[in-house]
Amino acid sequence: MGSVKAELLRLWKWPATWVMIGVWLVMTLTFGYVFNYLALNGGTNTRDLSQQQLISAMQPENVGAAVVRGLPMFGGAIILVLAALAVGSGYGWGTWKTTLTAGPRRVSAMAGTLGALGIIVVVLVALTFVVDLGAAVVVASVEGWDWSLPGFDAVKALGASLLIAAMWTGFGVFLGVVTKGPALSVGLGLMWAIVTENLLRGVGSLLGPVESLTEVLPGGSAGNLAGAVGGSGAPGVLNDLSGTTAALFLVGYVVVFVGAATLLKVRRDLV
Repeated sequence: MGSVKAELLRLWKWPATWVMIGVWLVMTLTFGYVFNYLALNGGTNTRDLSQQQLISAMQPENVGAAVVRGLPMFGGAIILVLAALAVGSGYGWGTWKTTLTAGPRRVSAMAGTLGALGIIVVVLVALTFVVDLGAAVVVASVEGWDWSLPGFDAVKALGASLLIAAMWTGFGVFLGVVTKGPALSVGLGLMWAIVTENLLRGVGSLLGPVESLTEVLPGGSAGNLAGAVGGSGAPGVLNDLSGTTAALFLVGYVVVFVGAATLLKVRRDLV
């Protein structure tokens, strides 16, 4: 717990943490509500959604879907960057060397970082839900719609959001430990989350085995889980796997990424 508190204090006072959270909240509001509201009132409808689809996407009872639909790609990329920076920066600053030399055991130090990142991710998802709910209530009230508060579907969507966010966090931690620096880990993570998997899906229709592979890759699994809980209509959201199958793959990725990162930290980073 001491390691978690120390690492959480560092992340809490680190400007990059709040910059990443702020960027994500602005993105989810802009793409989830501002653009849809403008399209509903005569603006450009770039996604060719019907009026009913636009209204449904902004209803307060559908806030859970609004939260989860952005996490398979853009939200996941932001979480990955935050985790990679949190771990990778310790190599450049020399704080990992100090911690591993004079601080707690390596496993405890790694657990502290993972625990602190987990708390930050929970805060991020909770803030996203609160901000989106506030925006949805404002839009519904201004437009005079009949609306209700989110129900059990929102609970499922938030659970899926936390699992997706945990996978991207583990991926970022793994890249930060493997590359031993923030710049390369962030670059590799963004390339994978935004470019590589999308390119593979693009050629998947021509190559059958590749198409099947993309369904179970980290981003594909996240997209399928988001699609299973109602987060349709956003980049990266898929409907190729069942929600249970996608969730199992995500749990597996969390275990692999966190386990591999911890093993490297214990066996390789001697000082």
